[in-house]
Amino acid sequence: MKDKNSKQNRMAVSPGTLYVVATPIGHRDDITLRALKILGRVDLIAAEDTRKTRRFLELHGIKGSFISYHEHNEKERTPQILTKLQNGASIALVSNAGTPTVSDPGYRLINSAAGNDVSIVPVPGASAAAAALSVAGLPTDAFTFAGFLPKKKGKRLNQLGALAKEPRTLIIYESPKRILLLLKEIISTMGNRYGVLAREMTKLHEEFIRGRLLEILEILEGRSEIKGECTLLISGCEAGNTVNWETVRSEIRNELESKNEPVSRLAQEISQKYGLSKNKVYQEALKIRKQMTEF
Repeated sequence: MKDKNSKQNRMAVSPGTLYVVATPIGHRDDITLRALKILGRVDLIAAEDTRKTRRFLELHGIKGSFISYHEHNEKERTPQILTKLQNGASIALVSNAGTPTVSDPGYRLINSAAGNDVSIVPVPGASAAAAALSVAGLPTDAFTFAGFLPKKKGKRLNQLGALAKEPRTLIIYESPKRILLLLKEIISTMGNRYGVLAREMTKLHEEFIRGRLLEILEILEGRSEIKGECTLLISGCEAGNTVNWETVRSEIRNELESKNEPVSRLAQEISQKYGLSKNKVYQEALKIRKQMTEF
């Protein structure tokens, strides 16, 4: 029996193979048995943060050899790791959380390994996008994953404009520091759609905020601090549907509160966005402004 187990251990990983291993997005137990076996037996673990990965693996009784591999050194590290693979080393690629290369470092290494006929084996597991989508209550038969949007405002707004007509459920990653700005830009670009904000998934303070984007924005603005990486899911564009005037009114109110511009200009912008009569939007805006000044 001992010899049989020893043989199985040796066969658990193959020489010259790159294993792309998913790790937990929060709860430390959200890792597969296969992933733990592979991480415990490969020759080298290429990790986004070696200290974080080392601490995590120690919780599962695993010790290993590590090399850092992240967005700031992947250009120089890729050929080094590729050489080790070609020389017969078995290597596991892991990110800080979730599945490597999905909005995480790894693309350059995978692309290089594939181009050099290196064996690449996926070891699937946790993914923030899949976890959030599974509980959002939005259509799951087709979806568009946008990951982290560009940090530069111009590029980000261009991408949001391109996504505005997308009929599938949208999935976007964002940091807690920029989530308020992103919500405002999405509302301005796409309207007050239904959405779900997933925060701190699988962790102690896991939270799912559901509702119209303006409602989600108001909840977050009422907090002194927002913590945890955010996964935002947004309902797709429903072509041909009649305009919901409650949505339009909510957007008018939000624009009046946040911008100091003439009502006529605001009415023009919103009427063009929704394909409505400028005069009708203008009259609604005047009513709403009057209501706001009365309180």
